[in-house]
Amino acid sequence: MDFLSILSLLIASPLLVVALILFIPIVKVLFAKFVNNHGYAPVEGTIFGLLGHLDYLHDYQTQVAKRLPTFRFIGLTHSEISTADTRNVEHILKTSFTKYAKGKHLQENVSDLWGDGIFAADGDKWLQQRKLASYEFSTRVLRDFSCSVFRKNAANLATTISKNAMSGQVIEFQDLFMKTTLESIFKVGFGIDLHCLDWLSNEEASNFCKAFDDANDAVNLRFIDPLWKLKRFLNIGCEATLKKNIKIVDKFIYNIISTKKELLAAKSDHNEKEDILSRFLAESEENPEAMSTRYLRDIILNFLIAGKDTTANTLCWFFYMLCKNPLIQEKVAQEVIDITFSRPDDANFVDFAATLTDATLDKMHYLHAALTETLRLYPAVPWDGRCAQEDDILPDGHKVKKGDEVYYLSYAMGRMPYIWGEDAEEFRPERWLKDGVFQPESSFKFISFHAGPRICLGKDFAFRQMKILSIVLIRYFRFKLSDIAEDAAYKVTFTLHMKRGLHVCAVPRKN
Repeated sequence: MDFLSILSLLIASPLLVVALILFIPIVKVLFAKFVNNHGYAPVEGTIFGLLGHLDYLHDYQTQVAKRLPTFRFIGLTHSEISTADTRNVEHILKTSFTKYAKGKHLQENVSDLWGDGIFAADGDKWLQQRKLASYEFSTRVLRDFSCSVFRKNAANLATTISKNAMSGQVIEFQDLFMKTTLESIFKVGFGIDLHCLDWLSNEEASNFCKAFDDANDAVNLRFIDPLWKLKRFLNIGCEATLKKNIKIVDKFIYNIISTKKELLAAKSDHNEKEDILSRFLAESEENPEAMSTRYLRDIILNFLIAGKDTTANTLCWFFYMLCKNPLIQEKVAQEVIDITFSRPDDANFVDFAATLTDATLDKMHYLHAALTETLRLYPAVPWDGRCAQEDDILPDGHKVKKGDEVYYLSYAMGRMPYIWGEDAEEFRPERWLKDGVFQPESSFKFISFHAGPRICLGKDFAFRQMKILSIVLIRYFRFKLSDIAEDAAYKVTFTLHMKRGLHVCAVPRKN
């Protein structure tokens, strides 16, 4: 039988394809039941069986982790180990950092979209981006520039909400936060204005945004879709759509790079580089072989993932929790009023936002605790992992084979009684305070920003933006859900996106 005949049979018999793909893992699971007592983590099922839990994947993993802190799923070629044990997390992210990498499996799944950006890169490419980005995030120029951008966007967002509040309209917060954080990351990261809140005037940016989000969803599905390579080869289904979306994304990003180069060439002061892209472009001029245009494109997209969705999603869950807990919302508001020495009826958004210095933000311990508590329960990246580069033994005694994926479950860890106590699933900002002062926890326990050498560089950057936006909005408005009885649900993708958005009503705050 020639290749075309085999291909015709596979296309005509999709059930046969599924049966063949699932047969080996099922046999492995049955066999694994006999080797669980040989030091390997207990088997919970097959990787492809996760498709049956896709709508509530993180809660499913949470329930498993409550009875099995470390467990595994069997795939065609390797095991995927999941853990909510803080000792294991510290081991793979710090103690044995050199034994674990992002790995070929992840890179194969995401390379079409993410390329060699910092989230997928290992070795020298990761180190190069890490060093340059680390330097940029630590500069006062970037910090001051980002603060001015955040204050401006917070005032713009408050103006938009005020118009809706005056007319009594329901506001879709997730969409607004996505536009605002996109505007911020493009200005701070790339030095370009998108004017996202005036969305209808920028159709190209809107198309890019949708293509980028849909492409990330499709890439995420590859991790549990056994047929994605066949679909890509045949250019059908979600893989065909992914290919079209990547073309839209690439065109938009390459235009940004070209535009930015022209802007820099026209500048008289070549040393004035406030945004991150300008620094990377300067690096590309000095080392064009190592920093190609394609590589710049990968870097930009990875910064977008880091700076847009994560912050917007966290703000969305934060305001959702404030609406669900109105007493906590009022505590945050009172802290804002007390520390800024202002009253809500002084409705000048721009002037108020301008007063929000780093010193002011640092005094907001309850706000910081409430945001941190949100991230504990709703981490922006609900799970992440590494690939073992050699055989290893985790601190809990379970064996890891070379090539195995080891995932740490941020979402599940935030709900573990053996980590946070019996009230682990309760939203309680006070758990982070002692005598009114914020008390941090180990990054291997509070894993929302990851830990070890690859800990999130933008942690302070993200908190600064979230605080400025939250302070301005909470000072001027009270928020409530449009349907108080509805519970929010997440969408399973790389970041913890709200499935149906966040629909709220805003009421001007008078006292």
